[in-house]
Amino acid sequence: MTVNGGNRKLSRVDQIVEKVALMLEAGAYKPFERLPSIRQAARENGVSKNTMAEAYDRLVARGLLEARAGSGYYISQVRAVSPPLPAPHVTAAIDGMSLLREQLERHYEVRPGDGRPPPFWMEGSELRRHFANAKAPFPEAIEFGYGSSWGYGPLRDRLRMQLLERSIQVEPEGLLLTHGVNHGLDLIIRHFTEPGDTVFVEEPGYYPLFSKLTFAKVRIVGIRRDRDGPDLEDLTAKLALHRPKMFVTQSHGHNPTGGSLSPSRSFGLMQLAERWGFLLVENDALGDILPATLPRLAALDELNRVLYLGTFSKTLSASLRCGYVAGNPEIVRRLADIKMITLVNSSEHVERFVFNLIQAGHYLRHLRRLKGRVEEAYKAAVDAMETLGLAVRECSIPGFYLWVEFPEHVDEQELCAAASEQSIFISPGFVFYPQREHRRQAAMRVNVAHGTDPRFLAFLRGFLN
Repeated sequence: MTVNGGNRKLSRVDQIVEKVALMLEAGAYKPFERLPSIRQAARENGVSKNTMAEAYDRLVARGLLEARAGSGYYISQVRAVSPPLPAPHVTAAIDGMSLLREQLERHYEVRPGDGRPPPFWMEGSELRRHFANAKAPFPEAIEFGYGSSWGYGPLRDRLRMQLLERSIQVEPEGLLLTHGVNHGLDLIIRHFTEPGDTVFVEEPGYYPLFSKLTFAKVRIVGIRRDRDGPDLEDLTAKLALHRPKMFVTQSHGHNPTGGSLSPSRSFGLMQLAERWGFLLVENDALGDILPATLPRLAALDELNRVLYLGTFSKTLSASLRCGYVAGNPEIVRRLADIKMITLVNSSEHVERFVFNLIQAGHYLRHLRRLKGRVEEAYKAAVDAMETLGLAVRECSIPGFYLWVEFPEHVDEQELCAAASEQSIFISPGFVFYPQREHRRQAAMRVNVAHGTDPRFLAFLRGFLN
């Protein structure tokens, strides 16, 4: 018996579990019916008692069986579960929380509004074999304790070496492993801000950040972002009115516009941070697929007034929550304490897995393939949008995102409502502004992996005509 189109053969335990599950679905058993003993079931299925016991345990874990001490295994109270109706936020999907929820729950069929690379981009990658191989050995014995709150030491050391390629020199206690960029942002917000403080963000910018700051009761001030980065004139004008604790920016592969920070903007931004005394938080979530020679604020500043964030979630798997924050050791030690207080630690098993992929060269080969797919998809998506007569903001380096602007008569909420009726997930432009009234023109963020989907293009063609 095989699964996934014949790609992987099921073990005997899996076969028994699937057989019982299918029989339950077909109504072959009644609720609370007693199943044969392990010995009898093993004989009937032609397997050992250990194999049969494991199969029963898995069925119990799935909630299909109940184990009663001294009595045996019984069918749980099984009932057919109807698929849930889409919640109201799914029909609309037009605010930050609903967009984030949709990216996790995945109700829509066509997904140009996604913020992550699609799972099918892992198809054919050698990494897929490593994800599927649960028995892949670790190079050393696994500790089943908590592990350090700083994260797996060898991965931290390897990341420090890799950051040198970006001219970012990190001290041994200047790098903390996290559950990804979002976790790093959460630690930084917890440490540096109090209710009533002001934080500068980009507009358009990273909408999950807006929700985090709102939750922390922080005042959000948007700074215009154009093709070269934050608008320094807008930033200077707002510095005269506000005293921000920090400015959070995504230097390259910007979410949602795809743009990159120019060298002149980088120097100007550093000068303003030094003059006005605010912290810069640099999100480089796509750093692993972008040129190492691009100007990073962390390299210019030598991690004095900059905290630098990276992640593997965008390049490996959205479910593989592993990232890091690098900065001044004194600050990073405080962030490590907050991580320890709030979460104890991150998963050393995940961190070892990532380290092994890097150490064996698998991750590097995967990145080469991923870069090629991004470049190809980016060009095709730009061509598709321009063929429809839509304006695409220029990007000097291909990334995951396009910022696509609509004619003036287009209403973003009408666009999203019409798309949802055809099960198409769109990220409207106003979600990426902390104050919606600041947006200049109707727009949407497009994930390049889905930018040429025939259903998406047919919908846009019909909506615009």
